[in-house]
Amino acid sequence: MYFIHPRKGRRTLPQMMDDIQEYVGEEPGASYKVIIGTDSQTRENETVFVTAVIIRKLGKGAIFFYTKHRHSPIHDLRWRIYRETEYSLKCTEMLKEHGFFGFAADMPMEIHLDVGQQGDTRMLIQEVVGWVTSVGYTAKIKPESYAASAVADRFTK
Repeated sequence: MYFIHPRKGRRTLPQMMDDIQEYVGEEPGASYKVIIGTDSQTRENETVFVTAVIIRKLGKGAIFFYTKHRHSPIHDLRWRIYRETEYSLKCTEMLKEHGFFGFAADMPMEIHLDVGQQGDTRMLIQEVVGWVTSVGYTAKIKPESYAASAVADRFTK
């Protein structure tokens, strides 16, 4: 699996973690937040899932990486939202397994979900927010879920 940085291009997981550590090391006294969100887009022949990993330096910008997963078309909204949530949680667990939270242990973590009070996804809010919070993470929904609804969405097109 690899991640993409907008300027550096394709990065392996260890390279991405090095880039993040370097970014945090530039200003170690600053406050940071780790944000992970996934969005999807279904076309005729496939559904593309994009998971964004954002390291936000509070009040001073951010860096981000993203990864894509391609599947046969998924037209069922509930199934797609569940897959989006699953990809975000899997990404978080993968970072944990590779020692990410060793150097980022004090950073708050948010999972951004592409659901909101408006539209068809409102019926799924309780389910996916419950899932994310039950495994110990903070869940954000639209309009606060910019990792999914803005960053990841941009790369599903």
